[in-house]
Amino acid sequence: MPPIRYLHLDVFAASYGGGNHLGVVTDATGWSDAQMQRFARWADLVETTFLLPPSDPKASYCVRIFTPQKEIPFAGHPSIGSAHAVLECGLATPRDGLLWQECGAGVLPIRIEGEGATRQLLLQSPKATVEKTGSDAHPLLGAALSGIELGKLPPAYVAGGRHWWLAECADEASLRAWQPDHAAIGALARATDSLGLCAFARSSHADYQLVVRAFPAGVGIVEDPASGAANGLIAAYIAHAEPQGPLAAGYTVSQGREIGHDASLLVHIIDGVVWIGGRTHTVIDGRLNWNGDA
Repeated sequence: MPPIRYLHLDVFAASYGGGNHLGVVTDATGWSDAQMQRFARWADLVETTFLLPPSDPKASYCVRIFTPQKEIPFAGHPSIGSAHAVLECGLATPRDGLLWQECGAGVLPIRIEGEGATRQLLLQSPKATVEKTGSDAHPLLGAALSGIELGKLPPAYVAGGRHWWLAECADEASLRAWQPDHAAIGALARATDSLGLCAFARSSHADYQLVVRAFPAGVGIVEDPASGAANGLIAAYIAHAEPQGPLAAGYTVSQGREIGHDASLLVHIIDGVVWIGGRTHTVIDGRLNWNGDA
C-alpha cells in the first residue's frame, strides 16, 4: 500500500495540547472494514477517522469513525477534526461556507467561520430527543450521581446520534472537584445502552458559561477531555427546557481541565438548531506507511 498522508490533530483546544486527540487517514480508498479497525486498534486513540469519496452527491466527503474496539456512526470531535483535515489537504471545496459530511448519521453540514489560525468549524448536531427526565428515570441513576448535588434542571436521558445521560450540577466548583463512581456510571451505561453520563454546571467565568465533564463508560473511556456530540445534546436539552433562558442562543464550554486538558467548545443555537464547534490544531502532518492486511 503506497504512503498516505496522515494527520494527528488536537481538536477543540483552547491552546496546544488542550483538546482531544484525533488521527485522520486522509485517503482510505480500498481499505476494508477490517483494515480500518486494525489500524484504529493500533493507533489506540479515542477515535481514528478514515476519509473516503462520498456516495451521496450532496456530500463533500465521507468519513468513517472507529474507536479501538468498533466503528461508530457519529461523534463530534472526529467530525470537526475530519473537516479540518479535508480543508488542510484541499480534499473538498466549501459551498456557501459549508462542508457536507457523509457519515453513519447521514449527511451533516459543517459551518466554516474565519480562516487561518482563528478558523472555527461548527457541526450541526443531529436532532435531539429528551426521552426521560428525573432522578428516578432509571434505578441505577442514583448511584451514578452519588456524591454530587444536582442543579436546576432534572437529569435526563437524551438521544441524538447517540444516547447520553445528562445531569446539571449545583455549581462549577463542586463539579470540578467531584470524584464520581466510575463503576456505577459504567453499570448505568451498559444497562441503558448509552455512552454514559455527562455532567454540567453553569459558570460566571468571563471566558465560558458552562463547565462540562463527560464519562463515556459505555465505550470504555473513564473521562473525555472534549465531547462534541455530548455537548450538542446538553445544548439541545437546555434550549428545550429554557427557551428564553440566558443560554438558549449559545455559549462557550470549558471541559477537560480535571484530567490535564483545556478544551474550549463553542455552542450556537440558531432557530432551534444546535451547532457545536471550535478550533483544531494540526500537531503532526506526515506519511502513513501501513501494510493494510488485516
